[in-house]
This record gives sequence, C-alpha cells and structure tokens, in this order.
Amino acid sequence: MAQPKDFGFGSEEQMLRDQARKFLKDNAPIEKLRALVAKDHKLAYESPVQPLAWDERVWKQMVELGWTALAVPESAGGAGMKMIAVAALAEEIGRAALPSPLIATLIATCVLRAAGTAAATACLERIAGGDAASFAGPGSEGSWLPDATSITAAASGDGAVLSGTAPFVQEARKAAFFLVAARGAKGVGLYAVAADAPGVKIHPDRVVDLTRDQAHVELDDVRVDGAGVVAVAGAGEKAVAAALPAILTIVAADLCGAAEWQLQTTAEYARVRTQFDRLIGFFQAVKHPIVNVMIDVDRARSLAYAAACAIDTEPADALRLARMAKAAASDAAAFASSRSIQLHGGIGFTWECDVHIYVKRQKHNQFYFGDGPYQRAKIAPLIDHSA
Repeated sequence: MAQPKDFGFGSEEQMLRDQARKFLKDNAPIEKLRALVAKDHKLAYESPVQPLAWDERVWKQMVELGWTALAVPESAGGAGMKMIAVAALAEEIGRAALPSPLIATLIATCVLRAAGTAAATACLERIAGGDAASFAGPGSEGSWLPDATSITAAASGDGAVLSGTAPFVQEARKAAFFLVAARGAKGVGLYAVAADAPGVKIHPDRVVDLTRDQAHVELDDVRVDGAGVVAVAGAGEKAVAAALPAILTIVAADLCGAAEWQLQTTAEYARVRTQFDRLIGFFQAVKHPIVNVMIDVDRARSLAYAAACAIDTEPADALRLARMAKAAASDAAAFASSRSIQLHGGIGFTWECDVHIYVKRQKHNQFYFGDGPYQRAKIAPLIDHSA
C-alpha cells in the first residue's frame, strides 16, 4: 500500500500545526524560556536539586486546547487524531524547546493505546482530562524496552505489589501518574501508579538538559489494585513493542523541531553579524555548513513524517521507518548543534547565548530511546538483503 500524498498531512493537521506555532510563539518565546531555565547558571547546576522549571499556566492552556487528548481515542474522550498530527505537534514543541510534560504524556498515551485494556482506557480518560503521565519502562541495563526492567511485581489478589527503581523517568515531578513496567513470575506487566501513592519516592536526576525533568522513581512495596493493571504479566513487552514506532517518531519530531530552530537562528545570525567588513554569511565556510544543516533537517523531517504516516497507513513498515527517522534526526541534531555553536563564534560558547539551551535538549533527545548508531544496528535485521 503506497503512502498517501503529503504523508496524509491535510487541512486538520495544518490547522493544528499553525495553531500550535502561534500559541507557542505568543506564550513560550525564547525570552521566557531563558528566564525559566537559564536565568542563573549556579541555580541550574549547583543547587542541591535541579530546579523544576515550567509554566503550569501554559500547561493548563495546552490541556484546554486539547493537546493532551490528541492521541487519545474518541472512545476514551480524546480527539483520536492521526499520528501525523501528533508528529506535527511534537515538532512544534521541539521548536520551542518547551519545558512541559506533553512529550512524556504522548509517549505514555501510545503505550496505553497499544495495551487496549479497560484499565488502559481509564488512564487514557485521565490524560484526555489533563493529567500528565510518564512511562517508567526502560531498564538500567541499556535496553529501551522493558525487558531489562528492575521493577518486580509480586501478585497480590487481582493486583500486584511493585518494588524496585525505574531509571530515566521523564518529567517525573510533573506527572500525575506513572505507567510502570514491572516483571512478575509470568513476564512483564504494565501498572498505573499515582505519583503520590504510598511508597513512591521521586529522586530528581541532575541532567544537562535544562528543559527537562528526569528522575529515577523508587517503588517501595507499592500496592496496585486490579483497576491499575494496564497489562497483565507477560503482555507488557508486547504493548511497548507495538507502541515503539510511535515513541521513536515523537522523539524524532521533537529533534527536528529543535534543529529547525537552530538552523533558522544561525542563518539569521549570519545575516547580521559582520566580520572583516562583510556579513559572515558571505563566506563559504559559513553558508555551506548552514545549507548542509538544512539538508540534514529536511531529510530527518521527511523520515519522521513518513514514519508517522506508516503508523497510520502501513503499520507493518512503521518500525523500520521510525528507526530510520530517529537515526536521521539524532544525527541531524548533533550536526545542527555543533554548527550553531561554531557559527555563532565566541558568543556561541557563552551562557548568555540561547543556543546552549537547544544544544542540551538535543543531546538529551539524541540518546533518548537510542541514538543514530543504536537505531542503525536495530534497522539492519529489518532490511531485506535478498534484493
């Protein structure tokens, strides 16, 4: 089945993208971002606990706009829009480098949709209503699937008792609940755990990305009743694997949006900065790398939209395209980051230059769910070498 024209990006998706771009330009400009996350480098990096920097007022407005409900099925009170729309929104979030739990919530939404249980539907209804969620699934052994989870689930009636620590939990201090992957006697299951449940302890991580809140979440004999069992033991890995193409696509779109900001900001600087009595954009050593960044960003964006379209129309090919998109976007982010710093010259290395905020977000996303080499290693078995 051939993909539809323009990846299925129609008038509804364009309206959503334009609305998001205008909203973020008005409510989350770069000046506000700097004041939120980079006002004081000592506070950002030397305080005992990394500051929790986000604007809850903007988050509530995003909920009112229906962004949390975007990927939630209509049957659970959501908008039920296509993955291409979700990718477009994630790209705009990346362009603004917005500190918010939306990306983490969209990822949790995709896993819940794949689980397809009554408990998952109840969680989706909460998300549609504005609750932020975060997937506490990756293990500490280098796997981004829950096969290496260090959380254990002991059966207790129709529920379970969870113990252990989940690493790399995104937006942990902003989430209302966690979707926890835990291993029981029959395999990995998924469990909805309230962030304020007894036995839950959130330990903030010190990460370079100032726009993110990451933590490792400790569960000390946390009891989950039957209503919180999103996927029974043995079904959790299957649900996460089914959601993986969407997860990779969302992160790739975020990377593309931030890379576009790096490209446009660097190009604009080259149009106004003068050196040797000429605008620096005159020199080939400046304009050629900018063009190369543009090519890399366009390639990565095309792959991200192709992956989103495949999720909507060609699910059998979605994982291959999603890994290609994440690989290309990670590489484009690394290149755009290095060129944006270098082409800003001496000021590009300073705290006062906004470039560093995006470089740090890109570095975080680059390795989140695997960087370029990791994805290419995973793609290899998916390619038909017989042709």
